[in-house]
Amino acid sequence: MDFTFDALKYQYPSRRRVVYGRRGMVCTSQPLAAQAGLDILKQGGNAVDAAIATAACMTVLEPTSNGIGSDAFALVWMNDEKRLYGLNGSGPAPMLAQLDTIRRMGDGQMPKRGWAPVVVPGAPAAWAELSRKYGKLSLSQVLKPSADYAQNGFPVAPVTAYYWQRGKKIFEEECKAHPEVFSAWFDTFAPGGHAPKPGELFRAPDMARTLREIGESQGESFYRGSLAQKIDQFSKATGGLLRGEDLADYHAQWVEPITVGYKGYNVWEIPPNGHGIVALMALNILKNDTFTHRDCADTFHRQIEAMKLAFADGLRYIADPRYMTVTTQQLLSDAFAAKRRALIGQEALTPAPCDPNCGGTVYLCTADGDGNMVSYIQSNYQGFGSGVVVPGTGISLNNRGNNFSLDEKLENCIAPGKKPYHTIIPGFLTKDGEAVGPFGVMGAFMQPQGHLQVIMNTIDFGMNPQEALDAPRWQWVSDKEIHVERAFPYAITEELARRGHKMVVDVSDGSFGRGQIIWKNEDGVLVGATEPRADGTVAAW
Repeated sequence: MDFTFDALKYQYPSRRRVVYGRRGMVCTSQPLAAQAGLDILKQGGNAVDAAIATAACMTVLEPTSNGIGSDAFALVWMNDEKRLYGLNGSGPAPMLAQLDTIRRMGDGQMPKRGWAPVVVPGAPAAWAELSRKYGKLSLSQVLKPSADYAQNGFPVAPVTAYYWQRGKKIFEEECKAHPEVFSAWFDTFAPGGHAPKPGELFRAPDMARTLREIGESQGESFYRGSLAQKIDQFSKATGGLLRGEDLADYHAQWVEPITVGYKGYNVWEIPPNGHGIVALMALNILKNDTFTHRDCADTFHRQIEAMKLAFADGLRYIADPRYMTVTTQQLLSDAFAAKRRALIGQEALTPAPCDPNCGGTVYLCTADGDGNMVSYIQSNYQGFGSGVVVPGTGISLNNRGNNFSLDEKLENCIAPGKKPYHTIIPGFLTKDGEAVGPFGVMGAFMQPQGHLQVIMNTIDFGMNPQEALDAPRWQWVSDKEIHVERAFPYAITEELARRGHKMVVDVSDGSFGRGQIIWKNEDGVLVGATEPRADGTVAAW
């Protein structure tokens, strides 16, 4: 039968249910990637192996959100140790990225595309380091599914196809001005000027070769081998700042996760340069409040005000921790939270930072039958990232440097070898020293806001994981401007407007984040949920 249909159109509302499993689970926004991760578990891998395999598949299957040139962060729960580990796989600015140089490249502004915002990619190093320290299978075996998808092709998912088409329009304009930089993007992702439609097969043989080489070399080729040479040569030939020396000096960094207690649970995030601390600061402000109903104006008002205050401080102080003038301990102190809580009244505030000294993706989570769990996130930022693709490799490079400031008075001002303020944040929940599980909501500056809403939906309002993701979301944008989804209760929207919030109902849900959750219940059963705003699925065993 020959027929066509619009894969993005739904005549009737649909609902997802939680998924249960016992021996393993993988949740992410791309069904084929989730299944690949589950296959690795069935081959004898653990949650770490599954996370790496899923993450690598996502660079192929959802290149609209991440790539081989991404940054990455991970929270890893090792059940035999009853301990949570953090891995920071974000990279620094190249050593040639002087402030004056960047100002000239962007006519006084921090550029969004091209070479200027590219920082050293950390994802391949993160894969290799996770595999080395905690994996059970070889990196080559774990990366094989991603290489196979790239070599043999896969049908493009509906939401991914939508953002792929949007990316093509962006880079058509960029390519007109700088074809030497951007034409390789079309060679890889839109050959012949064509971006794939939903269900259309797509192949990327260059990516397949690169992924195999990363696996066989334990990541060394990307930083100190032939892939590093290709990146260096293309950068030199097209006006880039990234050099082989920058790559050779890079290693992913193990860090101590940060936490706050919230109503009997501990919520965990990666420390700065990521902005997971923003979610923790907001929860710290709200932890002594009692919320009886989610869908009431007072609940949303207090959530919004807490988030605005936390973001004001985060945007002011978060930077590469070597340059921060305040500590995470100060920002997460009860005294500082009380000072910020005291500012919340019945009317909307215009947020401003406070001095504590005075008083920006794909997300996935995995679990195995031994109780190990991983909360993992990687991103090129702003869709396809910089738009720079290294010819013959399929390596699409991030534009994380776009989050740097060009104000030399600020801690987050760009400098050689410095890491930028980072928006991607994996989350984790524990109770009484035991893992409850990993969670995350991807989507640039929506991420801490999504973390806050999902955690409160779970802890304060007793929602199951799928309900916690399904619930209509709000999003603080700037000043007093709040965006809400179409399903957000209209009467509450009106009441929030009367309190001084500038309310905007968005037609699209694309900016409200895309989350995944795995909780472990009292019987040790894994309970998974996946975002209704994306193509994702839960693969369970």
